[in-house]
Amino acid sequence: MCILTIGAMVFMPACDVEPEPQEIQKPYTYDEAYYENLRLYKQSVHPIAFVWFSDYNRATSLANRFFGLPDSVDIVSLWGGIPSPENNTVAYEEMRFVQKVKGMKLVVPTIIRIEDAVAYKDEEFHKLFKESYDTSMGTDEERQEKRNRALEMYADYLLEPIWENDLDGVDLDYEPEGDRLSGTNMSYFVEYLGSKIGPMSDHPEKLLIIDFYGNYPPASTGPYANYFVRQAYTQGFTEHNATRLQTYYNSAASFCPTWKFIVTENIGDHWRTGGSPFTEADGNTLASDGERLYSLEGMARWNPTQGRKGGFGAFFCQRDYSSNPPYKYLRRGIQAQNPAVN
Repeated sequence: MCILTIGAMVFMPACDVEPEPQEIQKPYTYDEAYYENLRLYKQSVHPIAFVWFSDYNRATSLANRFFGLPDSVDIVSLWGGIPSPENNTVAYEEMRFVQKVKGMKLVVPTIIRIEDAVAYKDEEFHKLFKESYDTSMGTDEERQEKRNRALEMYADYLLEPIWENDLDGVDLDYEPEGDRLSGTNMSYFVEYLGSKIGPMSDHPEKLLIIDFYGNYPPASTGPYANYFVRQAYTQGFTEHNATRLQTYYNSAASFCPTWKFIVTENIGDHWRTGGSPFTEADGNTLASDGERLYSLEGMARWNPTQGRKGGFGAFFCQRDYSSNPPYKYLRRGIQAQNPAVN
């Protein structure tokens, strides 16, 4: 279904040793027709490639640069923060190029814990939220109003860098671990945020993404999110399989259509192989080239029994640059998920 050849995803010379070479490499460039086709592909309906990208504050090799990313990556979650033109000119200019010319969407990730005293101790929304649980601070109705106002203020706080830096949305990392931004509070928070960005808002071009691991977001958040990203990491076990991915989706099926569901592997821990050994639903354990199938590509090939998934992706994707060729496993996954049309 691709309108461009995935092989054109800027294949770079192999990085043969670890750590990466220190010289700055010159990336390939293409004509405007190529970039126009690339942007059209990004705008088409297809299962996407989603990555968390970091380490771009070290502009040494292409492993740590936006220009090193495969062109067919759809969404980049800026795990390394938002580069500034003053402090990191190379990263900033390349970030803008992949956004404006290559059509990659850039989202800001945040582990959403409104009660995080380290991150937010001086923020008014943090203080107001704490007060809303103090029974000496008014009636139940008054304290609920305070709580809702604090949640709205936190949502606006997360939106500020999106508007100020012309970015494409937010990536809410939902891992409450005791934080009371969960349950009905999470429902209210996402509903308010979803009135500002996302498919139910006046700015549907801005993405509202919720990623999660053990705790599933409330079902009420379903209509407001563009994507739900399951951290389907190989963690606590040594081999992955389609049955486990199906179980992950079944737990979200009541509120998440298949085309909103993305599964991701932690390539930061598995860059040498592209994941853990993976078994498909029919028992297959081999990739198309006859090699052992590993989980990143397995996730790319997998779909829920209910329909087409939203996509696949990788955490700390930049470490796959050390493969031979660079981004070997991410590229193979993109090709497996969206085969190039010759």
